[in-house]
Amino acid sequence: MIPLARASHFQPTVAVTAIATALAIAVGRGFEGSLAVMLAVLAGQLSVGWSNDYLDRERDRCARRIDKPIVAGTVTARTVGISAAVAAAACVPLSFLSGWRAALVHLAAVALAWAYNAGMKSTMFSVVPYVLSFGVLPVFVTLGLPGHPLPPWWAVVAAALLGAGAHFVNTLADLDDDERVGIRGLPHRMGAHGSLVVAAVLLGAAVLVLTIAPSGGAGALGIVLLASALAAVIGVVVAGSTGHERGAWSLTLYVAGLSVALFLAHGSALAT
Repeated sequence: MIPLARASHFQPTVAVTAIATALAIAVGRGFEGSLAVMLAVLAGQLSVGWSNDYLDRERDRCARRIDKPIVAGTVTARTVGISAAVAAAACVPLSFLSGWRAALVHLAAVALAWAYNAGMKSTMFSVVPYVLSFGVLPVFVTLGLPGHPLPPWWAVVAAALLGAGAHFVNTLADLDDDERVGIRGLPHRMGAHGSLVVAAVLLGAAVLVLTIAPSGGAGALGIVLLASALAAVIGVVVAGSTGHERGAWSLTLYVAGLSVALFLAHGSALAT
């Protein structure tokens, strides 16, 4: 089970699921509604992670990515492929637990992530699935509320910025290997230095949007969270520029978590 969990891209899967669940609780989806969000997002993220490793298995072998469970032989490609299909199938009814409007939004986001795995990662538009899929996450959460309200613009913008920044950081560790097997996404075209600069700008912008745009003061806690988030963004740059790309990725997820905490500190309504 551990190799299969690793093949799901466990760290981002848990992080995105936790963020979505926290938002659901914050907007008042209640126990059942928040559980529905958690299960739908978890299924979607598992399907995306497993499909990524399944579809990239030959490229990973060529790049000698022994950190990948399929390449290492600790789990079979068939098991990972079936797991991806089962998770994707489960994601459909689980998404509809939040209503058809929310379900269509979430399933579109998952489909975009699959499109990235299937080929968009090799194009100059590789960042688009990240921008759109992360950007609509608050929409999925709020559409499940009575009356199906939309989130404020700043929540969508901040989520999209975080997603875009995550894309540029996530590719840093694999730029050389990707180039050798023919993957030429936007970060590859910009290079490691350019990608790191863009990532820092996007992540910092997301934090600032969540600091300035919401109504209501965040108080002392908000100041601490803002300082921590900006320090983490600086940490992303330092880690990425000193050869610690995996550390930069972990710090990026930390920035995302602090950004959600910063929003919660404001006490602003996510649904309009």
